[in-house]
Amino acid sequence: MTQYAFYFDNTRCTGCKTCELACKDYKNLSKDISFRKVYDYEGGTWNPCGSGAFECSSFVYHVSMSCNHCDNPACVSVCPTGAMHKDAQSGLVSVNEGRCIGCGYCHMACPYNSPKVDRQLGHSVKCDGCAARVSEGKAPICVEACPLRALEFGPVEEMQKLGERGRIAPLPNPKYTHPNIYIKEAQDARLYSSHEGSVVNVKEVL
Repeated sequence: MTQYAFYFDNTRCTGCKTCELACKDYKNLSKDISFRKVYDYEGGTWNPCGSGAFECSSFVYHVSMSCNHCDNPACVSVCPTGAMHKDAQSGLVSVNEGRCIGCGYCHMACPYNSPKVDRQLGHSVKCDGCAARVSEGKAPICVEACPLRALEFGPVEEMQKLGERGRIAPLPNPKYTHPNIYIKEAQDARLYSSHEGSVVNVKEVL
């Protein structure tokens, strides 16, 4: 088995959302569903300190996130039909549409808000790591589209050499599912347990 993983360079990402739009276009997703999303995370203070000067400790950074194809995917463990499954060869998590009953347990269980229930189709949908492209030796479409080269994809043994396993805010503690996302953290990045900032584009990433 070759477990695939994403790498995200937090120091490069400008929050342009090209990755998100490329995915929506390639997968022909409705306007209400995104497999990849970009969190805008901001915090800090901007306080006057006399004589027209200001004391600034504000920060902002962006986190591009899709399904992390976890070692212990919560979506798989709660699926009552086995429709949500982890491929034995690639480690990529996907949905067997013919077995999915659209119960939404996967959506509720995933700490990364990855699976969605498409009510028009009647079943869950999610990022599958562009498995068809990967089988042809190509990168996922989000990786190929990123203009800043902030995303990479490959065997986990290679990706984990490039960064830390997804531990920055606003992501959850990686111990829960052991996500296969490795991140080069920007200087302003906060740890997952930090409450110094908040997601300012909540409606975009729900």
